[in-house]
Formats: sequence, structure tokens, C-alpha cells
Amino acid sequence: MSHSGSKSSVSLVIPLFNEEEVIPLLIQEIEAFRNRRPENIQIIMVDDGSTDRSARLVRELTEGISGYTLVRFSRNFGHQLAVTAGLELAHTDAAIIMDADLQDPLDVAGQMIDKWKEGFDVVYGIRKKRKDTSILHSWSARMFYRFFKRFSDVEAPLDAGDFRLLSRRTLDAYRKFGEQQPYVRGLIAWLGFNQVGVEYVRPGRAAGTSKYNWRSLIQLAFDGIASFSGKPLRYAVRLGLIVSGLSIFGLVWVLLIKYVVGTTVSGWASLIFVGFFFGGLQLFFLGVVGSYVARVYDEVKARPRFIVKDTFHSGPEREHSKSEAVSAIETTQP
Repeated sequence: MSHSGSKSSVSLVIPLFNEEEVIPLLIQEIEAFRNRRPENIQIIMVDDGSTDRSARLVRELTEGISGYTLVRFSRNFGHQLAVTAGLELAHTDAAIIMDADLQDPLDVAGQMIDKWKEGFDVVYGIRKKRKDTSILHSWSARMFYRFFKRFSDVEAPLDAGDFRLLSRRTLDAYRKFGEQQPYVRGLIAWLGFNQVGVEYVRPGRAAGTSKYNWRSLIQLAFDGIASFSGKPLRYAVRLGLIVSGLSIFGLVWVLLIKYVVGTTVSGWASLIFVGFFFGGLQLFFLGVVGSYVARVYDEVKARPRFIVKDTFHSGPEREHSKSEAVSAIETTQP
């Protein structure tokens, strides 16, 4: 894909949630990036119900700078929906998803743009190494990507988060999704097109703390697997058949010992623990089935995926009405 004939435009889609500590440095880094790139760089920030001064700081620091759009949700709807809202608002030739904490380096974003100009539709960042991250967190992240690839029915790249560039036709295809709980990186991998990775060393947070706790990470992992695979349900069926088969063999063995050999099997008291184990296993898989049913229930209700409270355009674009930006997002919702 060649864009030499005219000046290309690229959007930076950045979700925000209580990021007031990093926002001044973020805007400073973005402006330096815009000054050294030949493309027309637009910035779309989606405030996912922040309770601090994030939105106010963005408005104050970008008031005299053109090219910034701030979308505020009415409450916290989640990181993945904030990313989705930003992608739906992007009307440029390409868009790059990145976090506000500067762990997604803008220099790497520049490499993604260069790869896009070579003809790739999706350019994703591969985390070769993580700085300022515990060994347990790094190991669990690596295991998740491999676990997801093993259990899902989509060829998702390993060690690649949401940090990636999407071409215009990929953006248009993504906007056709209407899932209530989108797993962005999985959906983009599912779309296909020409995809390539760029390796980078992921730095530590520039400021603030991570908003993803272990509970959020586990929920994201399950959303990813449940969105793209029914294998957990099939494995539950297989395990149930194996346990049933073993129980039949066990019953035959007990009867043979009692009526052929003439002795009784000792250790029946320990069977209570076996009962507890399999009872817990049944409850676990019942919960897995219930989670799939709950996802179906959420989709059937077809509620709006998010509610936009208001929007802000910096610089000369401020004369555009807020309703235009809101409508641009809301018309893409199911």
C-alpha cells in the first residue's frame, strides 16, 4: 500500500482511566512524536469513567493544540470498550491502539506506520521483554498467550497485547462487530488481512500504577477464550465421560473383590474426599457453562455497549458540535 501521493493520516487511540499522573508527560511525548513524523497525526482519547482529574488535564493541556479529541464515558465500561469506541471514532487512513502509561513506545508506533506503508494492514507489537514487571506477572502473561492459542480457534500472535496499528479497511471491518464484551486483540486477529509483528522491549510505566489487577487479568483471559472457543465445554464433556468410565471399572472391581475373592475393600472413609473433589469439579464446569450462558444473555439483551457523556475537540476543531462526535460512535452500536 503506497501513501506517497498525499499526506497520510493516522489516529492514536488512547483509553484513559485515572491517568492524571502521566497525562502531562504523555501529551509532551505525543507532540514530540507529531513534530518528527510526516503524517497527519490525530489523537483520540477515551476517558473510561475516570474519577480523578484526567479529563480536565487533557482539556487544559490541549486547549491550544489542534488534533485532539476527548470522549468521556458516563461511567466505567472497561478498557476493551474504550478501545472500541476510539476505533469507531477514527476516520483516518490508519489507527494505532496504545496505552496512556507510555509502556507502548511512540518510537515503535513510528515503526508500525512504516510497516503499514509497506502494505501491511495490521502491525502488532511483540513484547520481547518487559521492564519493571515481576517474574510472576511476566510468566503468567506468557502462559496466557500460549494458553489462548491452544484453546482458541483463532491464530493470535504470541506476546502481543492491544498495541497495534490497523489500516483503514481493517478499521471498517472491525466496526462491523457488535459484541457486548469484545476481546480486541482476538477480534483483530480473527479478521485476517496482512499482519506482521514488530518486536520491542516494553518499558515500565512512566507514572502511576497499573489499573489491571489479577481479577481483571483473569476476567480478560476468560473473555478471550470464551469469545473464540467452545473447547472448555468440549473438554468438560470428555472429562465427564472419562470419570464415568473409570467409575464403572471401579464398581466392577469392587464387586469382584467382594463376591469372587470374598474380602471387602478397605479405606471407604477416604472416599468422602474423592466425593468432595469431583463435587468441586462439577461445580467448576457448571460455572464454565453458566459463564457461556451469561455471555449469550448479554448479547441477546442488546443494550448499548457504552454511553458517551460528552466530547471535546481541541484547537480549531472545537467549533464542531459535540453531538456529531457522539453520533459517530453511537450509530455503530447494535
